[in-house]
Amino acid sequence: MNSLDPDILASVHREEVRLQIARKGYGLRVAGFLVSTDKASQTYAEYTRASSESVGVHFRLQASAQDSVADDIRAANADASVHGIFVYYPVFGDARDAGIRDLVAPYKDVEGLSAYWMKRLYANERFDDPQRRHKSLLPCTALAVLKLLEETEAHSETGLPFSGQTITIFNRSDVVGRPLAHMLSNDGARVFSFDIDGGQVIGVNGAAGGGISRADALRESTVVITGVPSRQFERVRAAEIRPGAVCVNFSSVQNFDEDAKEAAGVYIPRVGPMTVAMCLRNALRLYENHHRTEVSTDAP
Repeated sequence: MNSLDPDILASVHREEVRLQIARKGYGLRVAGFLVSTDKASQTYAEYTRASSESVGVHFRLQASAQDSVADDIRAANADASVHGIFVYYPVFGDARDAGIRDLVAPYKDVEGLSAYWMKRLYANERFDDPQRRHKSLLPCTALAVLKLLEETEAHSETGLPFSGQTITIFNRSDVVGRPLAHMLSNDGARVFSFDIDGGQVIGVNGAAGGGISRADALRESTVVITGVPSRQFERVRAAEIRPGAVCVNFSSVQNFDEDAKEAAGVYIPRVGPMTVAMCLRNALRLYENHHRTEVSTDAP
């Protein structure tokens, strides 16, 4: 098995952020809001705090209640000393979480999940200004998967980055799977997107097609990406995938059988460290584009 360790690539991106902040003397401040008492959420929040502080981002983690988190986010939106906002989900664990995501001011949304950024993604609008100086933000976990795939043979140095690739994604959530499918499609891939209701074909540039079975999708795919946080999910087996396929697991639960991991050309077991690195990258981009007040220390 050829495994790609996300920690290594994440450390490269964190170092780039750290050097930029140190070189420019930025005072970048991010507020994190944690409602869930789930141990995994708390661990993730502490990891984010530690990663932020390691690159010079001032991170304030605040415990919020369900009935006050909306007001807490609005206060952070209005606070000029806060340059980025991070919300740890689940908050309610249902459709109300989408409303929480949209409360975050777009230019403080380091996760890139608000409707403002999603609209730009689905329209394939890659810049946020007419002068094309400011790149549109992308959702951090989906971007983490993309950056990891760029380290594999699935990525092309010529033309669209994933031209010629057929990619199956088991996850169609609004947070990861759906935006990831469109990002890969925008970059040239043919994508099969699965949720509990089955598979859907997504052509180049997000054009929706017909349905497809799991067996047919896996047989055709050069890349298989899974993010199903359930032990009831039928794990992907070696007999189902193309030999040498790139396999990515971003769920907290392993979605691949051991034999599939061995059959994979490259196996990526998790993306969490890269997700946090992409959030820090997004925070820096938002700060430079919309919040910077310090005088640059660059030589004239």
